[in-house]
Amino acid sequence: MTARLFVDNLPGGVGEEALRALFAQEGREVLSVSIMFDRQSGESHGYAFVEMASSADAALAIVALHRSVLRGQQLHVSEARPSRRKGPAERD
Repeated sequence: MTARLFVDNLPGGVGEEALRALFAQEGREVLSVSIMFDRQSGESHGYAFVEMASSADAALAIVALHRSVLRGQQLHVSEARPSRRKGPAERD
């Protein structure tokens, strides 16, 4: 079963390939990496989602990378929570 991780406090300039390589350390299988960018400026919002091949790989990645330092910034890695998008009846 796949697992999705939330990665916060990414330093600017970190690309998807660098993040994929970081999470793939020690044989963990990464299915996808999505760094969130501002549509207008193109600047990173400082967070990303990483989809791991298994919940075991995700748990290992959290233990290994939560509070690790990347380019001088401490990463925050946790299991991603489901999106709470508002449906048509809930919108203002």
